Amino acid sequence: MDRTTAITGIGQTEFSKRSGRSEIQLAAEAGRAAILDAGLSPADIDGMVTFTLDQNDEIQLMNNLGVRELKWVSRTSFGGGGASATAQHAVAAVAAGAANHVLVYRAFNERSGHRFGQPDDSRASERMNWYLPFGLDTPAKFYAMWYSRYMQRYGVTNEDLGRYVVVARKHAATNPAAWYYEKPLSLEQHQESRWIVEPLLRLYDCCQESDGGVAYVVSRVEQARDLAQPVVVINAAVQGNVGSDVMFPYYGAELSDYPDAEACAAQLWQRSGVRPAEVSVAMIYENFSPVVLMQLESYGFCAKGEAKDFIGDGQIEIGGATPVNTNGGLLGEGYIHGVNNILEAVRQIRGTAANQVPDARHALAAAGRSAILLSRE
Repeated sequence: MDRTTAITGIGQTEFSKRSGRSEIQLAAEAGRAAILDAGLSPADIDGMVTFTLDQNDEIQLMNNLGVRELKWVSRTSFGGGGASATAQHAVAAVAAGAANHVLVYRAFNERSGHRFGQPDDSRASERMNWYLPFGLDTPAKFYAMWYSRYMQRYGVTNEDLGRYVVVARKHAATNPAAWYYEKPLSLEQHQESRWIVEPLLRLYDCCQESDGGVAYVVSRVEQARDLAQPVVVINAAVQGNVGSDVMFPYYGAELSDYPDAEACAAQLWQRSGVRPAEVSVAMIYENFSPVVLMQLESYGFCAKGEAKDFIGDGQIEIGGATPVNTNGGLLGEGYIHGVNNILEAVRQIRGTAANQVPDARHALAAAGRSAILLSRE
């Protein structure tokens, strides 16, 4: 599958706190924009991929867009951990000949509709019986239990986390598509924001709740050469699921590690032949700020325990060793389950990003347990 497919079109709506539109309309708007960006028509689309969590039915979206026939439909497990797995599904379909042009989409009203960050016992599954009685009823609480061991082991403070957030907001402030456009954040402002889970996560350590939609199209490389945009090759697309619970990863031998991300990294670098030092820009999923530090280390951009200093030394800014989340990430641009980071990776390879990394050749889009590497042809 490697290097046989490309992302040929990207599209999105605005990112807001109240879209005023249905989720299916958001999906249709983003999907249509991606199709047109590729230089295709809806009739060319014959596959669709989204998340198991997405409420937008493929047949309904097909009818709204004017797609004539779907030969491939699939959905990825998990939430944000499956963000880059959407590309793997689409790549598999196109490389196998099951579809020619696959539309990947994610759309929701996560702020004005159902808010993921709020307690909701009505959605509790059997596994929640292990956690709800102890007060673990929001994602911030779920993950803080995991992050606390990492921060304790390596002496990471909330102020260290704030240094990442300041960079993310700096990038968002110069990205017109970002919710926090023209709204940078100082470290002092970060440290003055209220606690969400004391003493780990403050308000600005948490991703946004956003309304919006994003979409992209995957096609064969040979077809991409005849379409409207520069060819952005999917160099490798991988998943790394090593058995720990996606929401409650409390069962590993060492909780300061991120074994899923390490498994992804091992596959990605081996299959692509690219080394971390050769990556021009890293788009790293961040539901909460600590996971950026953990992934920087897991993907080999710095040694374990060194991410806080890597960030503090300016290495994740444009001009640094590995610019990170040049769109502002999920904290600064918007939270569309991490798929908006894939769109930014495409823009970087095309050379059209608001905060363009000079001569970007390889762009990582990492979501912990799934990852893709995009490259110039």
